[in-house]
This record gives sequence, C-alpha cells and structure tokens, in this order.
Amino acid sequence: MFDRHRIGTKAVLVHIHFHEQGNDENLAEFCELSRSAGVEAVSILESKRDRPDPKYFIGKGKAEELRCAVEAGDADLVIVNFALSPSQERNLEQLVQCRVLDRSGLILDIFAQRAQSYEGKLQVELAQLRHLSTRLVRGWTHLERQKGGIGLRGPGETQLETDRRLVSARIKRLNRQLEKVCKQRDLRRKSRRKSSVHTISLVGYTNTGKSTLFNRLTGAEVFAADQLFATLDLTLRRIELPVLRPVILADTVGFVSHLPHSLVAAFRATLEETEEADLLIHVIDAHDENRLECIGQVNDVLNEIGAQDIPQIHVYNKIDLLESANEPRIDRDAETGQAVRVWLSAQEGDGLKLLEQVITERLLEGEGECDDLDAEISLLAANTDVSGGQTKTIRLLPSAARLRAKLFEWNVIVHEDVNDEGEWLVDVTVRPGLLGYLKKQDGCFL
Repeated sequence: MFDRHRIGTKAVLVHIHFHEQGNDENLAEFCELSRSAGVEAVSILESKRDRPDPKYFIGKGKAEELRCAVEAGDADLVIVNFALSPSQERNLEQLVQCRVLDRSGLILDIFAQRAQSYEGKLQVELAQLRHLSTRLVRGWTHLERQKGGIGLRGPGETQLETDRRLVSARIKRLNRQLEKVCKQRDLRRKSRRKSSVHTISLVGYTNTGKSTLFNRLTGAEVFAADQLFATLDLTLRRIELPVLRPVILADTVGFVSHLPHSLVAAFRATLEETEEADLLIHVIDAHDENRLECIGQVNDVLNEIGAQDIPQIHVYNKIDLLESANEPRIDRDAETGQAVRVWLSAQEGDGLKLLEQVITERLLEGEGECDDLDAEISLLAANTDVSGGQTKTIRLLPSAARLRAKLFEWNVIVHEDVNDEGEWLVDVTVRPGLLGYLKKQDGCFL
C-alpha cells in the first residue's frame, strides 16, 4: 500500500446497477450499512453498467465524476457498494486523493466498532488482516531495503516482503489464540451435552430483531438497536420452559448479503454454536419487502457452515408494523400438524408464549421414548395446544391415577366420567398427531 489519506466520516457513496441479474446490491441496505458505520453521506453516485470496468470498476467517466463529487462535498472517504480488487481500489484512491473503501471493508469496519469481547476482537482483527494481506501490492517501493552501490550490495528484503512476513506472523498468532478459545467453547458444549441441555441458536438477517427477542425470552440486557450489526459478540443465556430441562439460547451475529468470506472464516468459532445447535430460530422481518431474498441469504450462510440440516422454526417478527394480519399466530403444516412459522412482535412482547410452546414441541419431537413416567407425561402436556387441538376420549385404569393427576395438573382434561369397572373416561384436548405419547402409558387406552 502507499501512503493513506486520513479517514473521516464525510463520504461519497457509489452504487452501480448492473443489467445482469443477480449481480446487484440493495441501495437502501448500503445506505443503512454506511449509517451504522457512523458515515455522513454527502452524496450518492449511481450509474448503470453491463460489467465492471477493469481499472476503476465504475468506468473512466464515472470515476472523473466521482472525483468532482469528492471535491464538491469536501469528502474524505469514498465507499463503493461492491467488492473491489486491490488494483481498482488503489487506482480510485490515486484519482480521488482520499481513502476508498469497498463493501467488505465497510462491513469489517462496522464489526471492528462493535466488537467488545476478547474473542470478538480477535476475530475481527483476523478478518481485517486477511483482507489487508491481499492489498499489500507495490505500496512501499520508496522504503526499498535492497539498495545498490558500493557497500550497500547484499541480501535483504523489501518493505513489501517485511509487511507480508509481519502480517503472516500475526495471522498465525491470532489463529493460535482463537484455537484456544475454540477448545474452551468446545469443552463447554461437551459439558452441556453430557448434562442433556438443549442449545437453541437465533439466526437471521441483520436487524431483524434477534437481540430484542433474545432479551424478551431470557430477561437479559443485550444491546439492541435499529441498526445493522448491533450485535457482534456471541451471548449465551439460560431459559426456562414449563416442562423441559434448562435450555441454552444463543444470540449470534446477523448475516448480510455477500458476507465477506474472510469474515465467515474468522467467525468460525462463534458460528460453531449455530452448527452444534439442536434447533435454529430463524428470525425474519415480517415488514421487510425483501424478506424472501434475506431468507435465501441466511440459508446460503447456513449451508456454508454446515448447519443446513438443523431443524428450523421461522419466526416472523415485527408484526406490529404490519397494516393487516398483525395478530400473533402459529402456522402449522396441514398434513403433519407440525409448527412451521410463528408470527410475533418481540418489541411489544406479543406472541412469546406461542414461540415457547413451539420450541417445546420441536425439541421434544426428537426425545424418543423415555422410561420415566413423569417425563412422558411432560411430553404429552408440552405438546398440547388447547386452543387449536382436538378432543379425544381416553380410558384410564385405576393403576393410571398418577397419569390422571398429571393431566389435571396440566389443565388438558375437558370432562371426566367413571364407568362401572371404576375406570376413568377422560376427554383430553391435544394437538393432532401427538396422541402417540398416551399410547405408551401403562393403563391408558384410546
């Protein structure tokens, strides 16, 4: 790299609309990313192109227009909403005489501002160095150590080689430190697995309300704000569900379109909590018009880290911002009765009980058979949806008094009679498809 100009907050934003489908970025999201980084946008330069220009990315004419915009707005920073090659970034800087930042650099800068924990700072620095290592090109020729002349000939390394060596050494050191953190986190995960503690991970696009929902479910005070990447550091909290053993809920960093690969690699240790989770709560902004594209971007990242096969619950958040159909509800599969979507408002606290109910159902689906009668009764009660269930009549032998008492405790009995043999005929309201739990109980007949 050559001598960098000072970095400020007044910036010209550059956005290109490519005619090719699938090669475009969201301008509104770009502006929001800039705002989250603390940038004051003095102007936005837009243009249309078929393909990127090899030298300036935006073309020679637009590059000259950009230089004029920088001078007119007294800007000290240019941000381009695409990934620039090192040569394109360098050529633009030479032309506009100020710092040029691409989309990846902007996201890295936001992460650097948000990192608070030791692990988060290590991960951000590692991602920054990996990004920087590709830009150490012909930048320090004025500090050349290989000199000519009498008395100056001999072995030596260039400043560029020195920088590459120092960056490489620092990357290796950071990787060793992160390996230690990863081992500690892995030990904690193994301890939770031995204790049969479920782990749930919140995932989703950035600024969908994951941290607000996390605070509502756990009573924590994690920083939550209406800005991109408000949460960076991984947070784990314990939540209590009515009939389950303790569950650990993880609040993770939000995803974004075209997330830099160096960032995904650096945050591998954090993302392992998502990869090892028993259940993913995919939080979606119900008010966002581009929510389908955001869902696709999140699934792409989940595929990249190997978490694509983990069961998901789609939580449509921010229903309080919808003009219609803003009541909390559960959408179920018509054939299996399994809950697939939950509509709620984390900000207002509406629909949280529905989400807890669905979490319990989904976690218990993989429990299998249990030898303990209390646990089996809990499975039955946990999978009960009184409001939308069906009423079934079961026959309980006198030996099933314990099961009957539990059914009363969980308030699922609608009516009860006693026949001539002293057996109880009990009308129970249960969710369709979950009567199998009753079939496993001794003294219980459908």
